[in-house]
Amino acid sequence: MMQNVHLAPETDEDDLYSGYNDYNPIYDIEELENDAAFQQAVRTSHGRRPPITAKISSTAVTRPIATGYGSKTSLASSIGRPMTGAIQDGVTRPMTAVRAAGFTKAALRGSAFDPLGQSRGPAPPLEAKKKDSPEEKIKQLEKEVNELVEESCIASSCGDLKLVLFNLASQYSVNEMYAEALNTYQVIVKNKMFSNAGILKMNMGNIYLKQRNYSKAIKFYRMALDQVPSVNKQMRIKIMQNIGVTFIQAGQYSDAINSYEHIMSMAPNLKAGYNLTICYFAVGDREKMKKAFQKLIAVPLEIDEDKYISPSDDPHTNLVTEAIKNDHLRQMERERKAMAEKYIMTSAKLIAPVIETSFAAGYDWCVEVVKASQYVELANDLEINKAVTYLRQKDYNQAVEILKMLEKKDSRVKSAAATNLSALYYMGKDFAQASSYADIAVNSDRYNPAALTNKGNTVFANGDYEKAAEFYKEALRNDSSCTEALYNIGLTYEKLNRLDEALDCFLKLHAILRNSAEVLYQIANIYELMENPSQAIEWLMQVVSVVPTDPQVLSKLGELYDHEGDKSQAFQYYYESYRYFPCNIEVIEWLGAYYIDTQFWEKAIQYFERASLIQPTQVKWQLMVASCFRRSGNYQKALDTYKDTHRKFPENVECLRFLVRLCTDLGLKDAQEYARKLKRLEKMKEIREQRIKSGRDGSGGSRGKREGSASGDSGQNYSASSKGERLSARLRALPGTNEPYESSSNKEIDASYVDPLGPQIERPKTAAKKRIDEDDFADEELGDDLLPE
Repeated sequence: MMQNVHLAPETDEDDLYSGYNDYNPIYDIEELENDAAFQQAVRTSHGRRPPITAKISSTAVTRPIATGYGSKTSLASSIGRPMTGAIQDGVTRPMTAVRAAGFTKAALRGSAFDPLGQSRGPAPPLEAKKKDSPEEKIKQLEKEVNELVEESCIASSCGDLKLVLFNLASQYSVNEMYAEALNTYQVIVKNKMFSNAGILKMNMGNIYLKQRNYSKAIKFYRMALDQVPSVNKQMRIKIMQNIGVTFIQAGQYSDAINSYEHIMSMAPNLKAGYNLTICYFAVGDREKMKKAFQKLIAVPLEIDEDKYISPSDDPHTNLVTEAIKNDHLRQMERERKAMAEKYIMTSAKLIAPVIETSFAAGYDWCVEVVKASQYVELANDLEINKAVTYLRQKDYNQAVEILKMLEKKDSRVKSAAATNLSALYYMGKDFAQASSYADIAVNSDRYNPAALTNKGNTVFANGDYEKAAEFYKEALRNDSSCTEALYNIGLTYEKLNRLDEALDCFLKLHAILRNSAEVLYQIANIYELMENPSQAIEWLMQVVSVVPTDPQVLSKLGELYDHEGDKSQAFQYYYESYRYFPCNIEVIEWLGAYYIDTQFWEKAIQYFERASLIQPTQVKWQLMVASCFRRSGNYQKALDTYKDTHRKFPENVECLRFLVRLCTDLGLKDAQEYARKLKRLEKMKEIREQRIKSGRDGSGGSRGKREGSASGDSGQNYSASSKGERLSARLRALPGTNEPYESSSNKEIDASYVDPLGPQIERPKTAAKKRIDEDDFADEELGDDLLPE
C-alpha cells in the first residue's frame, strides 16, 4: 500500500497545502480493511450512496491519498470508534459531510481554507421582535375567544360546568348563576342588531321558571311567542308547551288546558297529550279525561316497522336490512316508542280508577281503547296492572283469577303472569303451587330473571341451598342488575356457611344500593358470624343512620356492646330501643338486670312490672318486683307483692318460702299458715320427683344420649340462646344463693335475636316483576324487591 505514497519535497517556499498531511493518529485509515463494523457500513448504507466528486481548478495538483508519518495507531472498532464530530486528545474530528469538512465552492474561487468558518466572524444578533400590529392583536384575541368557547363547550359536555363560564348566559344558567345569566341575556337582547331575541326571551323564561317566578316566566314566554315568526312552527309549539308546564306548576290547570288543547289541534305530540290528560285528571272531568286519553292514543308514532323486515332473498337487500336494524335512527325510534308506551300506561293507571264507577270498569274501558289502537300489545300489560290493583285492595282471589286468565296468552305475558302467581303463592307459604308456577314462568321465558329468582326461592324454602344458588346465578347471568337474585344468593351462602362469599355478595349489593338498611344489616350480621364484632358494630351504626328509630337494630347494638364489655354504650342503645318499642321482653330484662347491678332498685321495679304485664303467666317477673321492694327496704310493699303472687300462683314453692321467711322476720301470725302450705307443696313435689325418677330408670341410657346431643347443639348458636342464658343466670345470681326466688323460673325467656327488617334474614326475597305496595303506579307486574310475609 505504501508504494503508492509519494511524500512532498522539502522546500522553504510557502506551500498552499503545507501541513495538510499532519493529522492525529486516530484518523489512520490503514486498518479500515480489518474493521468489521466499517466494512458492514460500506456494504449497506454507505455503499449505496452516489460517489462524491469535487471539481478543482486546473492549477491544482492532484493529491494522492493522504497518509501519516511517524507512529501509526490503528482505528478502533465500531464500538470503540469516536463519534462523528467528537473531540479527542484536543483535536476536533471533522464532519463527514462535504460542507462540514471545508470543501465549499468558496475554495474553488480561491478563498482560504477555513473549515471552521472562523473568517466569517461572530453571528449577527437576533432581531428584536416587532410590536404586534392591530391586526395581529385582533387575530390573537379571536383565537383566544374561540379556544375559550371550545373549552366551555367541552367542559359542559363533560359535566365540568364550573371550569369555564365564558359561554355567555347558558353557562351561567347551567351553573345556577341565574342573576348573571339574566343580566347577560338583557345585554344581548338590547342589541337591536340581534335577530334571535325571541329565543333568548324563552331562555329567560326558563330561568324564571327554575326560580319559581311563574308570572315572569309566562310573561317572557309570551314575549318570545310574539317575536318568533309564524313560519317557525316547531319553535312556537315548544314555547306553548313551556307555557302549559308553567301553568301546571302554578296550579292554573284551566289555562294549561287551553295551551295543550291548542297544541293538540295544531301539532299533536305525546308530551302534550299526556299533560292534557293530567290536567283533566286534576280538575276531575271524567269525560274530558277519556277524550284526552283517546287523543294521546291517536298521536302517530311515525315509525315504519316494515322496513326492518327483508321482503326478498336478495343478499344485498338482506345486508342493508341487517345494517339498519340497530343504527342510530332505529335506536331513536325505539326510544320514542318506549316513551309513548310509558305515557299511555301511566295515563291509563291514573284515570282508570276514576273514569267509571269502579276501577275494574275503568280498566276495562282503557283496555278496549288500547286494543283498538296501534298499541294493542299494551292491553295485556293493563290487565296485569288491574291484577296489581286488586292486590292493593287485598282482593287476592280476583288477582289470581286475572293472572290465571293471562296465563293462556303469548309467552311473554304468560311468563309475567306465572311469575306473579308464583310470588303470590310463595307469600302465602304454598310452596308447591309457587314452585309449579315458577316452572311455568321459566319454561315460557328462560331468560326471565324474576322467574329464575322465584324458582330459586321455592328451592331455598325446601332446604336445597346449592340448587337455589344455581338458579340465582343463572338469574344474574341473564340480568346482572337483578338485585333480588344477588341478595338471595348472599343469604344462600350464609346458610351454606360460606361467609366470605356471602360477604362479597352483600358488599357488591351495597355498591348498588348505597342506603339499603337490609343490605347494611346483612353485612353486619355476616361480620358477627365471622366473630368480628368491631366491624359488625360499624355497619350497624350505618344502619342506624338510615333507620334511626328501628328498635331491633338498637337492641342488637346494645347486645354487641354488652358482649364487648362496654356497659355504658350497651345501656344507651338498649334504652333507646326500649323508648321506641317498650314491649321487647329481652330489652326489658337486660335493663332490669342493669339497674340491679347498679343497685337502683326503684328503677328496676318499673321494668319488671312492665315485663309482668307483657307476660302475666310468668311468675318470675312478680318475684323480681317483690325482691326489688325488699332490697330497697320497702318490706310492706314486698310482702303485699308476694301475697298477690301467691294468690295468682298458689303452687309456687319459691314464693311460699319467701313468705314464710318474711312473715317470720316481721313477727306476723301468717308465717305458720304459709309454713304448712310450704310443707305440703314440698311433699307433693318430692312424691312427683320420685315418680319421675322411677320412670327414668328404664330409659336412662337413651335419655342421657339425647341430653348429650341437645347440649352439643345448644352451644353452636350464640345469637340464638347464649344471651338469654347469660341474662337469666345473672338475674338468678343477683340476690344471693339463699334467696327463694332464684330458681323460680322453670322456663327461661327466649332471647334469640329477631331481624329488624322482617323475615328476609331466613327467607329470600321474591322476584315478582313490579312492586305491590309502591306509592306510584306499578308498571307491568309485581314488585322488584317484594319480601315474603
